[in-house]
Amino acid sequence: MIPHKLAFCLLFLIVFNHNTLFAQKRKPPAGGRLAVVVDERLAALRATPQLTGKLVRRLDRGRMVAIRSVKMSPDGITFFLVNVTSRTHGWIQREAVVSPSRVGDDRRLLGLIQLSQSFDRISRARIFLDHFARSPLRPQVLLLLGDSAEEVAAKLSNTASRRMNESLGDAPEFSYFLNYSGLDRYNRQRVGFVFDQSTKRFHYDGAAWRELIRRYPKAPAANEARKRLELLYSHLRRM
Repeated sequence: MIPHKLAFCLLFLIVFNHNTLFAQKRKPPAGGRLAVVVDERLAALRATPQLTGKLVRRLDRGRMVAIRSVKMSPDGITFFLVNVTSRTHGWIQREAVVSPSRVGDDRRLLGLIQLSQSFDRISRARIFLDHFARSPLRPQVLLLLGDSAEEVAAKLSNTASRRMNESLGDAPEFSYFLNYSGLDRYNRQRVGFVFDQSTKRFHYDGAAWRELIRRYPKAPAANEARKRLELLYSHLRRM
């Protein structure tokens, strides 16, 4: 049987490769103030600044845009005229995006993160950490990301175990878990998991908690992160 530590290393390599690939950010469009889509439910790009305007396209969460101007519709909705690419532009509802240069948008995004769950919370937390480098709210977001990832790990463990009840091939059992497709979208968010072969459970690898302690050691959230890591290391010692 493959040693547990080797299983951990294999998963680390998978995560590292995904991190390297997705750390290459798309170049932001020119022509205005940078903003990022955080609420895809409102991210309809329209030809005119009104909710009934012709749909140009719908933007995905994480898409960067350049804000050119602002206009309010007759029904009180604020729209931004944005560039999506050098050839694509249109109007988007203000609440769909946040801008690192706009005062208060970091707190607004934190509120949206707190209202989100599971993958949505992790994805929006990643946007925050990628774009609000100087926000004093980063420790809270790092703790939220780590806690959400550990909650997700429990769900992934259950769904993967159900899938593995099916007939497996000749490969080692643990390799089926480490190749479980449910991990993919989290790896794209640079969130990795370790796998305990004895219990057949995933655990969050703790990267956000370690970053929190390293960069903000005196923040109240850092004390909570230390508790999370102690529990994680207790799991790893049993592996």
